[in-house]
Amino acid sequence: MSHTHTKLSITAAAAAKVIAAARAKAEAMGKPMIIAICDESGALKSYERMDGAPLLSVQIAQDKAYTAISFGMPTHTWHEFIKNDPPLADGIVKTDRLVVFGGGYPIMIDGQVVGGIGVSGGHYTDDMEVAQAGLAALED
Repeated sequence: MSHTHTKLSITAAAAAKVIAAARAKAEAMGKPMIIAICDESGALKSYERMDGAPLLSVQIAQDKAYTAISFGMPTHTWHEFIKNDPPLADGIVKTDRLVVFGGGYPIMIDGQVVGGIGVSGGHYTDDMEVAQAGLAALED
């Protein structure tokens, strides 16, 4: 019986590819963003703060990626998950680094979470668009 397991992690090259695609989308939208890529453990792997991106968004982007990795689900699904459950909604939102609005997605390869992307700097719907553009870069 083994006492270990193997975890896959996003490579630096893949993270750079995701950042480049997300940045291109943000530039096309004319919105300076923070784009954070974390590895499967939630540690920051790659990061970009576009010129003019809001300071507050620095931590929010990282926390969106962390949240997405933690449960393997996009951050925007959290609101639906907790909104009709008062004990959960009242308690879990006090959890450090938990973000319950859009802009964070797990990065999945072969059905496994290998990292996460978090984007912040605009309305969360804009953040989602930029993050999805980044994820699409890995589909090539």
